[in-house]
Amino acid sequence: MPAPKPKSDGRELRTLTEGLELRFAQSDDEERVAEGYAAVFGIESDIGGYFTEVIAPGAFAKSLDERDCLAVHSHDLGRVVGRKNAGTLELEEDGKGLHFRNDLPDTSDGRDLAVQIDRGDIAGMSFAFRAVHDEWDETVDPPKRTIHEAILYEITYTPMPQYPDTEVGMRSLEHARQEKRTHNRSAAMARIAMRQAQAERKPRSR
Repeated sequence: MPAPKPKSDGRELRTLTEGLELRFAQSDDEERVAEGYAAVFGIESDIGGYFTEVIAPGAFAKSLDERDCLAVHSHDLGRVVGRKNAGTLELEEDGKGLHFRNDLPDTSDGRDLAVQIDRGDIAGMSFAFRAVHDEWDETVDPPKRTIHEAILYEITYTPMPQYPDTEVGMRSLEHARQEKRTHNRSAAMARIAMRQAQAERKPRSR
């Protein structure tokens, strides 16, 4: 059975395939700790060829301060291996990106993940988010999206990174274009009204 997809409430999925490590804590029970980055800042990512995307530093700061976040396997919310509010998942923004430290549980998923990460079978992460404040630059081709603020729902260990979700991003681009058209139309109407008012104030020649 395929893993359930995130809810269709504006959430998007992105994948990062670097920096995932497994460490053993210095304790008698050989606690297994996964550590790495779920997202990096300032790096342009190609989103299906439709647009590029950059995550700005501080994009997750408000979400990390106000919300819980899960670490799961394959975007399956039934396979939780860490939770921010439980203290088993630490998330922090640094100069590079969104760093995480996950104390893997002594469960089948936790033990399997430790082996798979150590072997290199799982070498990257994915994360689910919803953009709260983004900015589009259409002076370049393809358009460039900069995410300034995002709600973070989960980070995910996955052996098969999913194709970047473009549907929500494209809806965001169309919304930005619609706002720009509305703004331009309003500005044009304001200029016309101003010119008409100026013309009416001019004294008429006799």
